This record gives sequence, structure tokens and C-alpha cells, in this order.
Amino acid sequence: MSGDRPTALVDQDVKPRAVLEQGVEGLLDLEVGVEPTEEALIAALEGKEILYTTSRLPVNREVLEAVESLRLVAKIGTGLDTIDLTAAAEQDVTVVYTPGMNARSVAEHALTLLLCVKRNVLVGQRALEAGKWRDEVPNATPVAGTSVGIVGFGNVGSRLAGLLDGFNVDVYAYDPYVHDIDTQITGAELTDLETTLSEPEAVVVTAEHTAETRGMIDADAFATMRDDAVLVNTARGPIVDTDSLVDALREGRLAGAGLDVFETEPLPPDSPLHGFENVVTTPHIAASSIRARAAIIHTLVDCTARFLDGEVPPDRFLAPTPPTDR
Repeated sequence: MSGDRPTALVDQDVKPRAVLEQGVEGLLDLEVGVEPTEEALIAALEGKEILYTTSRLPVNREVLEAVESLRLVAKIGTGLDTIDLTAAAEQDVTVVYTPGMNARSVAEHALTLLLCVKRNVLVGQRALEAGKWRDEVPNATPVAGTSVGIVGFGNVGSRLAGLLDGFNVDVYAYDPYVHDIDTQITGAELTDLETTLSEPEAVVVTAEHTAETRGMIDADAFATMRDDAVLVNTARGPIVDTDSLVDALREGRLAGAGLDVFETEPLPPDSPLHGFENVVTTPHIAASSIRARAAIIHTLVDCTARFLDGEVPPDRFLAPTPPTDR
């Protein structure tokens, strides 16, 4: 290591790791990995100026106030819900991220989960493992020619609508921050939350995790949805109330679910969600395509180089400044 170069930490091993290591070579000294606790993160960051963070560990006020050397936080991904932006601003720590860069990957994964649930992929796999054949597997339900509701019509939601266009699907979209969409271009009809939940045969959650959306899909939401509907969540786990979801599944008020994110991550081995054949789960990998991750890392390395040269990273990659109380 060179004593003249800045030092950085990436909170866990990232793939493709070589892209990050090659990108920062000669720019800074990089340390990879830390135990998944706040105390370990603070200790590992001592004396370091830069943190590359995933969603693994929260970069909260305690961390930001404890590490006086920290100057830049680079989020590997798009969600900023694990970073205290107010505390970062108070500590004069710049935060950069890559909004929209993994949107297509997440949209593809949402569609994959929807198809897996609708086509009984997990049920079929378990039947084969038990020595059974097709006559002992329930008939699949189609996606083509049906309807899908999308909760959150931003980068991911709009791309998902585009993917669904090839299935001749009626798309209902809810997003209180989107006031007008071109139905001919997007294939979606902008409507209210109740309609987006109650009308379609599938509901896909792609909204950002905020105080407003936390717990949005609760018991009342499931009561609004059709009994033959499927829920897909590739956004953030806390948007969906897990207990209400489990109740709806147990009582037959929901046809199935495809989940990439959970209220508690990693999902505990004893989670009741593991007990349903009509629930397909993946370990928060929707954004983790090789191409998307490489593009994100290249962008964050470029932002880092600009920052270290005394430049301000491009506006589109700067985290929004939280409002201040007046």
C-alpha cells in the first residue's frame, strides 16, 4: 500500500470484484470485507476516506459521526434507504449512487418471479424431486392476456411495463409522484392505488422504500386484492407486511408470491415463507446481473476519481440533499 494514496473500504466482497479492483488501481488503496455489525464497520473505516457500500450494512448517523476521516460514500446500487443522508450532509460526506442503472435487471427479475409463480415452476421442481410427473402438478395460470398492477412507476416500473407489452397484458400503474404517462408508449394506465391492487391478477411492487411506503402492502391491501392474484416484490422488504402476507397465503386469499426482498434480511431459515409451494424466493439478487453491476462499479469509480481530483461528481449521481427544518 502507498501511504500517499487515499484508503477505501468496500463493506463486502462484490461481483465482479476484478472490475472494482482494476478500476481503483493506482487511485486508492482498497480493503474488502467487514463483519456485518455496526461496531465492525466503524472500526474498519478508521482512517479511511471512502466507503463503497451495498445494502448489507446501514450507514447510519452513528457510523457517520464516529468516522471523522470519511469523505465519500459510494452506494453500489440505487436504493438510498440504508444511508442517513441528513447525517451525511451534516458531516460533510458526499454520497453518490447510480439511479436507474440496474433498473432493467430488476424489471427482468420481477417478470421472472411472476412467471415462476404463475407457471408453477417451484411446484413442478418439487414434484420431480419427489418422483412425480406432470399429472400430479396443478395446471399453470397464464400471464399473457391478463392484467398486472405496478406499484411505483419509476425506472423499474416503467421498464417492467415495457417487458409486459409482449404478453398483451393490461397494466395498471400507481405512483403518486407520476402525474401523466403516455399509455401508447408505456402500455400502462395510470390509476389510483385501490384500482392497481383490486383489478389485476398480479401486483408487482417496484416503489422506493420511504416512510410513506413502509408497510403499504398490509392486511387492508391484501383484502383489496383478488383471491387469484399473485404478489411480486423486488423493491424493499419493509414495503410488504410479512405477517399480513403469510396470513393471506395461509387463508387462500392470495394465489402466490414471488419475493426477492424481505423485512428481515437474510431471510431466516425458519421463516414461514419457506413453507409455501406457491411462494418463490430469491436472496435479494434482482439487481445483480453481471452487466448492470459492472456498469455501476465503473460509474462509481469515475465519480470517485472526480471527487479525489477536487471535482463535483455529475449531478445525476449525487444523492439528493434532504430538506432542512426551518
